[in-house]
Amino acid sequence: MAIKFGRPIELRDSPRRSAPTTNAERLDLAVRMRRNRKSEWARRMVRESVLTTDDLIWPLFVTGGDNLRVPVDSMPKVDRLSVDQVVRDAERAAKLSIPCIALFPYTDQHLRDEDGSEALNEDNLVCRAVRAVKREIPDIGVLCDAALDPYTSHGHDGLLRDGVILNDETVAILARQAVIQAEAGCDIIAPSDMMDGRVGAIRAALDAAGFTDVQIMSYAAKYASAFYSPFRDAIGSAKTLTGDKRTYQMDPANTDEALREIELDIEEGADMVMVKPGTPYLDVLQRVKETFGVPTFAYQVSGEYSMIMAAARNGWIDGDRATMESLLGFKRAGADGILTYFAAVAAEKLRAGP
Repeated sequence: MAIKFGRPIELRDSPRRSAPTTNAERLDLAVRMRRNRKSEWARRMVRESVLTTDDLIWPLFVTGGDNLRVPVDSMPKVDRLSVDQVVRDAERAAKLSIPCIALFPYTDQHLRDEDGSEALNEDNLVCRAVRAVKREIPDIGVLCDAALDPYTSHGHDGLLRDGVILNDETVAILARQAVIQAEAGCDIIAPSDMMDGRVGAIRAALDAAGFTDVQIMSYAAKYASAFYSPFRDAIGSAKTLTGDKRTYQMDPANTDEALREIELDIEEGADMVMVKPGTPYLDVLQRVKETFGVPTFAYQVSGEYSMIMAAARNGWIDGDRATMESLLGFKRAGADGILTYFAAVAAEKLRAGP
């Protein structure tokens, strides 16, 4: 008697089949994995992970002026956009069924100071862009980053005093920033600063101001990565950053720590969590999704984008295929969605079909 799939079966005497000795015998297989790969329709039918336009969030960079699209040198085909052009790209996103855009400001140097006070200006670039988008395309989601690095003269995500990032004082400012962004019409507040306790403080501030329906997508596992450099060019903090961010962003060697960060942010009220960067941290992404089962996002950051673009421009890889393969990799690892600068290009390819 033996057990197969939980039920007893009778074992009958039968001649043992000898090992194949000829090529013909070796190919006489009952299981042939290639049958399910024989055609496009068959591959689609058994596909385990599927990427759709609903999985995409498109990050956009906002700058001052009118009718401007200023190229970011380190990010081919990515521009800094004046507010009117942000609206145009938001319209494009809506037509492509991309559910959400994310806004990041390029703040003029004369508006930056040690305390990042421009973050609390109700008429700053992000707030103006949010209001303009919501007037024209009210049904598209808008995500706003909560952090001080686009606004500080030193390029850090928090208040800097004598070389030390102040945690609690920064959190108080972030909570006020979140309310201001919500008042402008932001749908999702995404704290990216990695200060301790900021999710709970932002949730409390939003609720007290009557914004109980505004979501929080926490940059819960954000690593001190080398892959952020083009982004810092795009928001203008690359030249201003003093030192590094390793006292608050995570050590790239750690994964257990990421789970602790995620758990704390969920307890404090995060509706969604994010792992950043994406590709180098697929193992973290998978552990987070399997452990908590909450909506989990990956950020395919600027360095990941620029590497693919640079290799494609040199003819070393097929850029289109590499783009779609990289995005599918996030889905396979467990991501519910992806912030990616490829969002519009990927959406067009998905709409066009195989």
